[in-house]
Amino acid sequence: MRKILIDTRELEHPKPLEIAIDELRKIDNDSYLYMLNRKNPIPLLSLASQHKFRVLSHEVSTDQWHILICKNPSFNLEELLDV
Repeated sequence: MRKILIDTRELEHPKPLEIAIDELRKIDNDSYLYMLNRKNPIPLLSLASQHKFRVLSHEVSTDQWHILICKNPSFNLEELLDV
């Protein structure tokens, strides 16, 4: 299992969305995207869900979100959460 970590907390919209979409294009069944962001990226989550990705969005604090996205249905995203 390979973790693709991106930290977009310092970037302004739409850059986090663009980076995440670019990384999602590379994801296979053995990898998952782990994104750190200031906000809950609802457009990204919606897009990922529409394309049959599994998503988990977890608020750590008012300005820190951990977003996990994968294709593999056997991955337990909650266990992969680093909080």
